[in-house]
Amino acid sequence: MIKKTFLLLTIIGIGACGDVRDSGNPAYEKISKPEDYYKEPHRPQFHFSPEANWMNDPNGMVYFDGEYHLFYQYYPDSTVWGPMHWGHAVSQDLVRWEHLPIALYPDELGYIFSGSAIVDWNNSSGFGDRANPPLVAIFTYHLPEGEQDGRNNFQYQGLAYSLDKGRTWTKYTENPVVRNGGKRDFRDPKVIWHEETERWIMVLAVGDHVEFYRSKDLKTWQYLSEFGQNDGSHAGVWECPDLIRLPVEGEDEAKWVLIVSIGNGGNRGSATQYFVGDFDGQNFYNSHYPERVIWLDHGRDNYAGVTWSDIPPQDGRKIFIGWMSNWDYATVVPTERWRSAMTLPRFLSLFKTVNGHRLRSYPVQELTLLRKKAVELNRQLINVETDWTYLLEGMEDLLDMELIISNVRNSGSFEIELRNDLGENLKFGYDDRTEIVYVDRSEAGISDFHETFAQRHEAPRLSREGKLPVRVMVDKSSIEVFFDFGEVVLTDMFFANAPYNRMTFRAPYDAVLAEGMIYELKSIWR
Repeated sequence: MIKKTFLLLTIIGIGACGDVRDSGNPAYEKISKPEDYYKEPHRPQFHFSPEANWMNDPNGMVYFDGEYHLFYQYYPDSTVWGPMHWGHAVSQDLVRWEHLPIALYPDELGYIFSGSAIVDWNNSSGFGDRANPPLVAIFTYHLPEGEQDGRNNFQYQGLAYSLDKGRTWTKYTENPVVRNGGKRDFRDPKVIWHEETERWIMVLAVGDHVEFYRSKDLKTWQYLSEFGQNDGSHAGVWECPDLIRLPVEGEDEAKWVLIVSIGNGGNRGSATQYFVGDFDGQNFYNSHYPERVIWLDHGRDNYAGVTWSDIPPQDGRKIFIGWMSNWDYATVVPTERWRSAMTLPRFLSLFKTVNGHRLRSYPVQELTLLRKKAVELNRQLINVETDWTYLLEGMEDLLDMELIISNVRNSGSFEIELRNDLGENLKFGYDDRTEIVYVDRSEAGISDFHETFAQRHEAPRLSREGKLPVRVMVDKSSIEVFFDFGEVVLTDMFFANAPYNRMTFRAPYDAVLAEGMIYELKSIWR
């Protein structure tokens, strides 16, 4: 997770933590029932958000005994960043979430920064037994006093384990398990089991690169190698790495993918890049040109995302979720009792292009459980004389749209606008002349909280097909657009002052809305 230093919060102290409803936050005085939390303006209705207060990076995601565990960076005493805890929620379907008590609290070794969790099936750690394998969390301790004293070794890695399906956690008595010899940014461990070497592998973000470690028992770690000092973007500190192996679509091969986030200065602020290559149990080898930067998402609001561990082989998916915000403005967005939400969970796949391998990300199938009202759109010709508007009255701003636009390679540009009665609008589309897809939130609503919020975000389209499939998911304050079945994705927040109640299709030359379905979605909190 990104380093943020607030001396005032450090003075408040690590011990000022407790159940969020007893925190003394004035925000709670206005809420009589927990279910009322999710009626606030701009509150997401089918994205995960905490009941109240500050949240950032997802971490510790693990599947065990029928439950998806989502842990996350959490400060229970304010709506801005502070001493970090691990918040906790579980789901049986990746859609509806149950809030659980805080899993990990700060202690004398420091705040609890980002990390990962795994099921230790063979009890290599000795924390449980084979009949009751432990869940093991691997996380970064951040000691604020060490940072304030000017030391560079104030971050190091610790362990905790659970023997009751993640409901309670015991910290390892000999923490830290990976000490810091003097590296200022030394954090966010992601641990996987490497079948070929029969070892646990840890990838750790260290300044402007990552380091790899291995272990037999999760408690004693050996340094292996480093990667990235001359690869990819170095516009900000590297954070929240993940290492996964994926089969290549249509090919008899698999590749390793290294996902790395950049705290500030990346692709318009916080951003996530990735590398595709090979990993032999010791070294990662980048298959692409070292200077090539490949972004996971081209919007501004998908950061620090990682994948769930231990999803059963019969499922086989690599499922990813990110923090739906950006450090440029995360602390000042116009919400009152809560700050931040997660992106939709997405499954990742790998495909080959003329420029190398690329990740595809697409909403998990389970999200279709939320569909209720369905409207089929008739085939429509769209050009400068036949703008077509569909009224969204009564659909509550909770939309899942599947569209196929044909003849886009001759249409000049194709654009869809969501608009409300106040004249606020949110646009997305494709420009055939530049082969760019985009989301434009420059007039989407409230934006005066940060000078760079009201912008258009764009990316090159990878496909050269004449048809453009588009999946669009719109919540109260976010839009996620998946072009070409997730080959290119843009995730952006917005803060409209009234619901968008009409949708207009535009093109300067002939384009065709060949197929279209609009689904109104149910709230996951009601």
